[in-house]
Amino acid sequence: MKAIVFTKYGSPDVLELKEVDKPIPKDDEVLIEIHAVSINDWDLGALDGTSFVNRLIFGLLKPKIRILGSDVAGRVEMVGKNVLKFKPGDEVFGDLSGRWGGFAEYVCAREKDLALKAPSMSFEQAAAVPQAAMLAVQGLLDKGRIAPGQKLLINGAGGGVGTFAIQTAKQFGVEVTAVDHPEKLDMLRSMGADHVIDYTREDFTKGGQRYDLILDVKTSRSILDCLRALNPKGRYVTVGGSMARLFQALLLGPWIWMATNKKVGLVALKQNKDLEYMKGLFEAGKVVPVIDGAYRLSEVPGAFRQFEAGRHKGKIVITVKEAESPIGM
Repeated sequence: MKAIVFTKYGSPDVLELKEVDKPIPKDDEVLIEIHAVSINDWDLGALDGTSFVNRLIFGLLKPKIRILGSDVAGRVEMVGKNVLKFKPGDEVFGDLSGRWGGFAEYVCAREKDLALKAPSMSFEQAAAVPQAAMLAVQGLLDKGRIAPGQKLLINGAGGGVGTFAIQTAKQFGVEVTAVDHPEKLDMLRSMGADHVIDYTREDFTKGGQRYDLILDVKTSRSILDCLRALNPKGRYVTVGGSMARLFQALLLGPWIWMATNKKVGLVALKQNKDLEYMKGLFEAGKVVPVIDGAYRLSEVPGAFRQFEAGRHKGKIVITVKEAESPIGM
């Protein structure tokens, strides 16, 4: 089978399209023919090898896991003898973080990491959902305790997590302010953002506005600066970004709460926990994944460069297998 492989850390230039062995499922696994896969921050962090944490996971000197990609959607081709939930032909999606292998034509996955895809959902839409949507839902609901009538600010709203967060938040009747690059502001308005901020021209921590909840996707600013933009008893929740800032949130959170009565939360992703919840919103027409692409498998290095530049809108998705046209089309 074809796969995008990396054998050393570096830029997207080290990614290569190669022929590798097709995997064989274990007793508790299914073999998936991958139709689509999306890029996450973790993929880029693993590729460049600059994070010591990622090196501990992927290999100190060179990567032991050589095929990245966790958010996949495809069709079950084979099931292990202990698999009860799925059968060949089922269309599934899920986050395979911890195992990866998604930038390929086939991958093996545990049945607990998968859910049935909604029939009305394209494979590209399904591949956009798992990690980004889970971070958005768990950031807003589990950590943020979002409630009707609140004022919410989303920093980094134009990417995968942010676009899911806007649409999810609007189901709760909140007033949403979205912060991102000026090229993305029209899109954010079209998705339901009540206010938009161009971060190249305005610093939301100094604008004088106060919010009940800040969902920080980028975490590129000091948390202490962000606290200035919170109402009394407000919540600041980070879901990703700078590792140094994430550690800051983890270490300072309890002290900030005792000193200011403002809460700081760090989302520890609960993998695939809310797939059914998000699938329900999609089927009700309340959430539609925003997709940048789709790229082909051979174009993965270029897709990584686009992701690294941060100018993409929504999720960057790779089409691995083209949809089959009905007979006669």
